[in-house]
Amino acid sequence: MRLDEIGDVVMTMPLLRELRRSFSSAWITLIVKPDVFNLVALCPYINEVLTYDGNTPQRFEQARRHSRAMRLGRRELWPRRFDLAIVPRWGVDLYHAGFVAYFSGASLRLSYSETVSADKARVNKGSNALFTHLLNDDSPKHEVERNLEIVRYLGGEIRNDKLELWLDENDERFAEDILSSNDINPAELVVALAPGAGAAKRMWPLKNYIELAEWLRDDFHARLIIVGGPEDRPLGQELQTRLPKLAINVTGRSSLRQTFALLKHCDLYIGNDTGPMHLAAAADVPVVEISCHPKGGSPNHTNSPLVYGPWGVSHLIAQPSTPLHPCEYSCIAAEAHCILGISTDEVKRAIRGLVGKRPLKASFLEVGLEDSVSYLIEQSSISNQNE
Repeated sequence: MRLDEIGDVVMTMPLLRELRRSFSSAWITLIVKPDVFNLVALCPYINEVLTYDGNTPQRFEQARRHSRAMRLGRRELWPRRFDLAIVPRWGVDLYHAGFVAYFSGASLRLSYSETVSADKARVNKGSNALFTHLLNDDSPKHEVERNLEIVRYLGGEIRNDKLELWLDENDERFAEDILSSNDINPAELVVALAPGAGAAKRMWPLKNYIELAEWLRDDFHARLIIVGGPEDRPLGQELQTRLPKLAINVTGRSSLRQTFALLKHCDLYIGNDTGPMHLAAAADVPVVEISCHPKGGSPNHTNSPLVYGPWGVSHLIAQPSTPLHPCEYSCIAAEAHCILGISTDEVKRAIRGLVGKRPLKASFLEVGLEDSVSYLIEQSSISNQNE
C-alpha cells in the first residue's frame, strides 16, 4: 500500500525491485492513489496496480474511507487470498493505508510502528492493532533506506538501491516534440524549475525564481523547463509570461511519465521539496533543493532533506541557516516563512557548484567556471573543518 504522494512512490521503487529479486515467484500487487497510477503503470517488478481514492467529503470522512477500504477488499483483494500486506510508510499515515491493509484479508500485515515518532503516536494512535508485525526503528534514515529495511526484515537481500522509473514510446516522443518545437539546442544548458510544492511553507517566492532564471540566462545561456502539476499552472504561466522565449511551461500539461521523460533531457533541477524533485533524482539529474527545513532542525521531520532529500544523485541543499520565530525544530508556518531566509545568492552558489561538477557542454564551457571552482574549494574547506 503506497497511498501517499509522488515522491514517496518514487522512493519505493528500490523496495519493489528488491522484493521481486528476493521473492521471484511472488504475486505482487501495488495499491496507489489514482493520481500516481500513471507513474507506476509500467513497473516491471509488480504483477498489477490497483487504486484506492481516500479523498472524500469531510462529513463522515472516516466512515466513508472505511467503506471504500472494505469495498476494495471485498471486490479486489479477498479473492486473491494475499499472504502479506505491507505499508512501508514510516511517518504519519494520513492516507488510510493501515485500514486498507487490514481490510485486504492478508493474514500477515507489516508496517512501521506508531511509536517511531511522537506525531505518529498522536495522529495514528491505536494503529499498531491493524498489523501483525511492526518495525520500531526510529533512527534518522533516508526514506529509501527505511523502505529497504522491510526487505531485510523479510529475509531478502539488497543488491541495488538506485531509483528508477519507466517510459513508453509515447512518453519519449512527447519530450522530444516539446524540445524540438521550442528549438532546444542539444548544446544548451537545460534547467528544470519547479516553483510549486504541496504546502505553501515549502514554496520559495516566485520573484526569486524569476531573478534566478534571468541570471541563468545571462550567465549560462540556459533554457528553462517549468515543471509541476495542475495546481502549479498559475506559477508556470507567470514565469513564462515574465520570461518569454526563455521558459517552456509544461505545468499541468504533462503526465508524470511525460514529466520524467522531459527531466531526462535536463542538465539540472532547481526547485522546492516536491514530487518533481524525486522524478529528477530518478532521471539521474543533479538537484539543487530549496528547503524550508532549517539547518539543525529535527532530522526525522517530514521536511528534513536528511530523510526526504534527493537520493542517488549529486545534489546541494539550500536551507535557512536558522529558523524564524516562533519556529524551532522545523517550520511550523502555514505560509512561506523560514524558507524566506534563503537568498538567491545562496542558490546561485549551489548552482555553480553543481554545474562545475558536470561534463560541460560546448556552449557554456567557459561560463561561470571560475565561480564554480571557487565554490567547490570553499565547500571542500568547510567539509575538512567539520571533519
